[in-house]
Amino acid sequence: MAMSYEDSLSASRMLSSSVSSLSSRQQSSQIAKAYRQAAQLFLTRRLPEAFSTIEPVITPPETEHTNDSQNGDYPALAPVATASRGTRVKVWSFYLTFLNSVIELGAEEGKNAFGSTRWKALVAKCRDGSVWEEVVRDGYGGIEGNVDADVVINLATLLLTHSPSQKLTQKRLETYISASAQPTFDISLHMESSMYQQNQRKPSPHNNGTSTPRDLNTRIKLLELYTLHVLPRNEEWDYAREFITMSEVLDDERKEAFLLALHSLKEEKEETEVREAQLRQQQQEQLEQRRKEAEARRVEQSRAEDERRKREEENRRQPRSADESLRKSLTSNRQPPPPTSSRASRPAKKAMSPPPGLYKRASSLFAAMQTLILNTAQSMTNNPMALLRTLLFILAFALAFGRQDLRERVQRILRSAWDKIRRTVGMGVKVSYI
Repeated sequence: MAMSYEDSLSASRMLSSSVSSLSSRQQSSQIAKAYRQAAQLFLTRRLPEAFSTIEPVITPPETEHTNDSQNGDYPALAPVATASRGTRVKVWSFYLTFLNSVIELGAEEGKNAFGSTRWKALVAKCRDGSVWEEVVRDGYGGIEGNVDADVVINLATLLLTHSPSQKLTQKRLETYISASAQPTFDISLHMESSMYQQNQRKPSPHNNGTSTPRDLNTRIKLLELYTLHVLPRNEEWDYAREFITMSEVLDDERKEAFLLALHSLKEEKEETEVREAQLRQQQQEQLEQRRKEAEARRVEQSRAEDERRKREEENRRQPRSADESLRKSLTSNRQPPPPTSSRASRPAKKAMSPPPGLYKRASSLFAAMQTLILNTAQSMTNNPMALLRTLLFILAFALAFGRQDLRERVQRILRSAWDKIRRTVGMGVKVSYI
C-alpha cells in the first residue's frame, strides 16, 4: 500500500532525528570542551588563544559551505548550531563578551595581541552591527525568530555599548520581537534548516515568548532594552511610550513602572543637556575672562616697560642737569654783592669798626679755615665724595653770608655786643677812679 505524503514525511523526520542525535551528542561534548578551554584562557587574559579555541565552534566549515552553495541550499551552519540550547547560549554569550574585551584593550594593545587587520575586523563587527547578522546566519540558519532570547539580549547590549548609532539595533530588535511573537511555519524552510532537524525547536502557534516564567522574564528584559534604552537613544520617546502602553506582555503595574522610568530618563537627559549647555557657557566665559586677563597683563607689561625706559632716560639726563645747576650756583656766588651808597657805608664802617681784639680773633678764624681747607684739600684728593661735601658746605656758607638780611642781622648783634662791652669798661673805670 502506498504511503501518504504525511506518513513519509514523518518517517523521514524520525529517521533523521535518530541518526543525527547520535552524532550530535559527541559533537556537543566537543563543543562544551572547547567552550571550557576558551573560558579558562579568557579568564587568564590570554585572549588570542581563547579566540583561536572558540573560533572553529562558531565558524561554518568551508567545505560544507562550498557544497551547500553548489547544491543551492542554505549556507552551512557553525558547529554550535547543533549543540543544546544551554551550550549554544553559553558559547554565543562568551563570544560577545570576548568581543567587548577586545574593544576595551584599546588600539595599541589590541593590535599587539591580534595584529592590526584582525583587531580592526573584530572591532568593526561591534561598531557597524554586523556581528548580529553573523550570529543569526551562522548559528541559527538565518532565521531571526529562532535566535535564543538571551543571545539577543547580549547582542543588543553589545551594540548599545559600542555602536555609534542605534538605528540597526532598533531594526533588529523589532524584527526579532515580531518574529518571535508571530513565528513562521514554512515546513520546507524548517526542513532545510539543519538546526531544525537537530533540535526540533519550533515555537507553538500560541507561543509569543512567554510560555514559561523564565521566558516571560526574558521577554520583559527585551522590552526593557528596546523601550528604555534603544528607542531613547534614537529620540523615539513618544513611540516608546506608545509601545509600552500597547504591550500585551506587560501588566498594568509593569507598564506604570516602565512609563515612570521612561519619564525619569527623559528628564535626566534634558537636565544633562541643560548642565552641558551651562558647562559650555561657563567654559566660554572662563576663556573670555582668561583672554581679558591676558590682554590686561600685556597692557600692564607694556606700560611698565614704557615707564622703565622713561626712568632710564631721566637717569641719563640727571647728571648733566646737576652739573649745570652746580656750575650756575658757583657762578652766581662769585658775583660781587650789589653796591651801596658810599655815604651810607662810611658811617656804617665807622660805627661798626670793631676793636683790635676782634680783628685778631677773625684773623685767627680765617687762618684756621685756610689751614682746614688746605688739609681737607690734601685729604680729599683720595676721597672725591668728601671734597664734594666740603664744597657744598662752603657753598652753603657763602650763600648764607651773601644774603643782605643775614649780614644786617650779624651787624646788629655785633653792635649790641660792642655797646655792652663799652658800658662795662666805662663802669670799671669809674669804680677804679672812686
